[in-house]
Amino acid sequence: MTLRNEKVRKAMMREISSILLTEIQDSRISSLVSVTDVVMAHDNSFAKVYFSILTQDETNKQKIFDALNSHKSQIRYNIGKRIRLRVTPDLKFYLDDSLERGMKVLEIIDKISKEEI
Repeated sequence: MTLRNEKVRKAMMREISSILLTEIQDSRISSLVSVTDVVMAHDNSFAKVYFSILTQDETNKQKIFDALNSHKSQIRYNIGKRIRLRVTPDLKFYLDDSLERGMKVLEIIDKISKEEI
């Protein structure tokens, strides 16, 4: 990955987070969504946006995922205004559940250390 691609990736993470907080007025999204990573295509035409949700309710997670996808064009438009790129990348959202898996592993380790298992 080139230095420019890394700068674009970091700028995308920062701007998408900012757009979700300031530009998108959707109660489903609110402050429950956190952008964890952005993976850019080599030509910056496509971006995989990984996000985590601070809720355990599966139906709520699906509603937030649907809300993000419904606002995809608005987010892309705002990125185009904020970041100077030849082509504004197409966005695809992916749920990142690594935080939840990490918490489960920590719980298991804690139980083992307390000899509950």
